[in-house]
Amino acid sequence: MDLLRFTTAGSVDDGKSTLIGRLLYDSKSIFEDQLEAMEESSRRRGDENVNLALLTDGLKAEREQGITIDVAYRYFATPKRKFIIADTPGHTQYTRNMVTGASTANLAIILIDARKGVIEQTKRHSFIANLLRIQHLVVAVNKMDLVDYSEKIYNQIVNDYREFASRLDNIVDITAIPISALNGDNVVDKSEKMAWYQGPTLLYHLENVYVGGEENHVDARFPVQWVIRPMSDEFHDFRGYAGRVAGGVFKPGDEITVLPSGFKTRIKAIHSTDGEKEEAFAPQSVCLTLTDEIDISRGDTLVKCNNPPKVEQDIEAMVCWFSSKAMPPRAKLIVRHTTQETKA
Repeated sequence: MDLLRFTTAGSVDDGKSTLIGRLLYDSKSIFEDQLEAMEESSRRRGDENVNLALLTDGLKAEREQGITIDVAYRYFATPKRKFIIADTPGHTQYTRNMVTGASTANLAIILIDARKGVIEQTKRHSFIANLLRIQHLVVAVNKMDLVDYSEKIYNQIVNDYREFASRLDNIVDITAIPISALNGDNVVDKSEKMAWYQGPTLLYHLENVYVGGEENHVDARFPVQWVIRPMSDEFHDFRGYAGRVAGGVFKPGDEITVLPSGFKTRIKAIHSTDGEKEEAFAPQSVCLTLTDEIDISRGDTLVKCNNPPKVEQDIEAMVCWFSSKAMPPRAKLIVRHTTQETKA
């Protein structure tokens, strides 16, 4: 069963947390005690119905203000796929938290309030998704119940968004869906109130969108996250290097180079929780053992000898700057890669 990581984005009060709550509720991914706690919190707040947004609004300040401040992660699964959701804040001052939540996503759901249409924060979050190279977008036009499920209003919003999104060069797939997160229209089940819409529900699209071909299986890169030395009687001489394959494919017998030292060796075996493997590819987490005992530390990178990375003094990078102060030209910086640091 494959995994889809997705994030929700949009302006404040567009219904991001409610949408996630609705997804979890209608897909029966909420435990009974969670539902009881949510019902009790809703009663204390004076809400008429169960407030599904409380499922992700974990901080006290979030519950009191009815907004999202921190990034909240939720996990659920259907028979077709596993999901990790990052619920990100909509307020302008918390945009940096949205960047954090979206940084590992395969797909972004951009929520748009049907009453307001495409606004500045919609565009800002879409630019961030493009900057982070998220290739799949879902434009969820929410609160359709507040515009009488109008097809005309929906089509106008979708046309406006597509016109704006034509300049987003990293986005390869945009799917628009009219929904009501509060009432559940087109979230998990098809809406009877929007018979004019013939597309998929949100959950159906999330279950079936193809994202599997986006890993780099050419450039073999393995950053070492941990050196494993059990020091036990059973594994007295074991020395393994654990990490996540960042790119490419590794097999036993492959000749590799250790960077930055330049030492060369071969892969002896590849271990995982399921036993020894014949190969490892991105984004699998494995442990490698090598034929030679050489000095390798956390933060080193293993690469194939026939495909080493370029060694450069100058790099060109797209930077997400989180500071409230602007970055001045020619400022002195520290660049960190895995556990290594250098001045720039």
